[in-house]
Amino acid sequence: MFKHILIATDGSDRSDRAIRLAVDLAKSVGAKVTAIMTTWPVPPVYFEGATIPIRNEELEQNARAFAKRCLDAAAAHARAAGVVCETVHLVKNNPYEGILQTAEANHCDLIVMASHGRSGASALLLGSETHKVLAHSKLPVLVCR
Repeated sequence: MFKHILIATDGSDRSDRAIRLAVDLAKSVGAKVTAIMTTWPVPPVYFEGATIPIRNEELEQNARAFAKRCLDAAAAHARAAGVVCETVHLVKNNPYEGILQTAEANHCDLIVMASHGRSGASALLLGSETHKVLAHSKLPVLVCR
């Protein structure tokens, strides 16, 4: 069955359900898990009259802290269930690529993720990372609603 499950999270309630399901599955089959969160790069700040952009270090730090909280929660859930868990935070323009690259690099044999993390117009305009993973993955993908 499965030996290494990749769990993609974005901090949403749906992702929390996907984490619980993936950890329960991993426990039942004796698999380990890797929890991943990919965040978009924070764009630089431009000030009038400035000749170069300035990094927004506070927003970058907040994004890292949020990712750490989400990944720590996933790792704590896995630990409580007795499942080995590693965590990965990537900053990528295309989060789905980071998910797929991490799955391949870690020799995962299943990806578990929520059906979607955003709704409304933003989902229509930006597309769903879940749909992109489904479209490009060579691995099975378990999508949780």
